Amino acid sequence: MEIITLPVTAFAQNCRIVICKKTRKATVVDPGGDADKIITELAKYDLTPDCILLTHGHLDHVGAAKILADHFSIDIVGPHKDELFWFDALPMQAQMFGFKPVTPFTPTHWLSGGDIFSVGELRFEIRHCPGHTPGHIVFYEPTHGVVFVGDVIFKGSVGRTDFPKGDAQQLLESIKKHILTLPEETRILSGHGPDTKVVTERISNPFISGKFG
Repeated sequence: MEIITLPVTAFAQNCRIVICKKTRKATVVDPGGDADKIITELAKYDLTPDCILLTHGHLDHVGAAKILADHFSIDIVGPHKDELFWFDALPMQAQMFGFKPVTPFTPTHWLSGGDIFSVGELRFEIRHCPGHTPGHIVFYEPTHGVVFVGDVIFKGSVGRTDFPKGDAQQLLESIKKHILTLPEETRILSGHGPDTKVVTERISNPFISGKFG
């Protein structure tokens, strides 16, 4: 697996280009904006993505998804169907976050916890992790020990729960059930900020230890 991290938008959201080394098939995880920048980066490595994967429906994670899908004629896959209201509210989100106007769209395929989604020889286990948003999912690739967590957990922090349908207790339950139970050397690739590891967050994340929250 090769991973190219490309911060996009004023929110410095970590868009990830994920490549299967053996097949050179690729996907784009959470293209939050700056579609031209993402397309240029893909061209630099002579890559045509097979699909777009989304962890949740917040605009800074999906803002360039439809543009890329149309440009490459590919599907938008994920998140969980409970996220539909955020996609319907994309114009409102654009106003709220100061983005350019965005037309609502619906992913081609929804995903559920327990699903497996493949890109080349990469097999992503889907884990439904509500709390930051109700339909948030994470993509765990066990062979390479990597989990793409969107805004569920960050290095030393956790996702916000003050948006509509957020739930702080539910978020902590999701983290403890679906993230901290992964092998401790699993790399956590968050939607914002630096990467971390399961063992690091289990030991030192103050929100998980109960020091905060």
